[in-house]
Amino acid sequence: MEGKNEQRAGLLYGIGAYGMWGLVPLFWPLLEPSGAVEILAHRMVWSLGVVGIALLLLRRWAWIGELVRRPRQLGLIAIAATVISVNWGLYIWAVNNGHVVEASLGYFINPLVTIAMGVLLLGERLRPVQWTAVATGFAAVLVLAVGYGQPPWISLVLAFSFATYGLVKKKVGMGGLESLAAETAVLFLPALGFLVWLGASGDATFLYGGAGHGALLAATGLVTAIPLVCFGAAAIRVPLSVLGLLQYLAPVFQFTLGILYFHEEMPPERWAGFALVWVALTMLTWDALRTARRTRAEALRLAVRAAQAATPAGPASARPAETDSPAIK
Repeated sequence: MEGKNEQRAGLLYGIGAYGMWGLVPLFWPLLEPSGAVEILAHRMVWSLGVVGIALLLLRRWAWIGELVRRPRQLGLIAIAATVISVNWGLYIWAVNNGHVVEASLGYFINPLVTIAMGVLLLGERLRPVQWTAVATGFAAVLVLAVGYGQPPWISLVLAFSFATYGLVKKKVGMGGLESLAAETAVLFLPALGFLVWLGASGDATFLYGGAGHGALLAATGLVTAIPLVCFGAAAIRVPLSVLGLLQYLAPVFQFTLGILYFHEEMPPERWAGFALVWVALTMLTWDALRTARRTRAEALRLAVRAAQAATPAGPASARPAETDSPAIK
């Protein structure tokens, strides 16, 4: 019963995390007239504050000394921070400039880009279904390039930057809160310096946009940290296959908002491109679930075989003891 409750809680945490990421396009327009770079700088500064408080409350700071003594890991953290700042900044700009649908496409094709990077950079081998899905995704990008009159650069940069971020994070091997704290710490001084310069030049909106606007800019720290905390809580409670399915909630919400709330245009060729992407993702999901079932079945079969090999042969092993028994003599 306790295990089921944990899984149910993990599922709710996961839905909450991806749901918040999916609804975040509603938040960024509230920060206008702040520009994307100013919003990004505030996000870096306030995120470090929120995550720092969380780490202090949880008393999780021993990792800082270990990280400082590992220059290679510090370098990877710096790369991750740079890549995610590009991703965040472009996403904010895209939402506030009427490209919510194209931004959602970036997170739809991110799994395909991740797989392609695994083949090109890590030498991973793909199953036939995965090759078909990647080829279908490539065809989708070509169709969308025709629909947009140019390659969907926003989608591609978002997908490649987030896939690169995931690859670097995998090599860093840190927890969600710790890694976010380290990444925002790397960017804290440049972000704060930019905000100070912006204020000195009279172009900052934090102090001159009113108390409500300043509070919204400060809330970017919470908007960044809360979904990440929920994701971390989900990751330790539900299987990876479930998280893999939940990740599609965010771009689905973003896509729906782009059409129904922001009223972005979707001509037939864009629908065709998105349809190809969804076909590719359906193939990936089906293949992942099938592989997971086979893996579990094989693990169960091996466990049963090991248990049978370790079990003594009952009556046969008891026979010598019976012949040596005093009662039989």
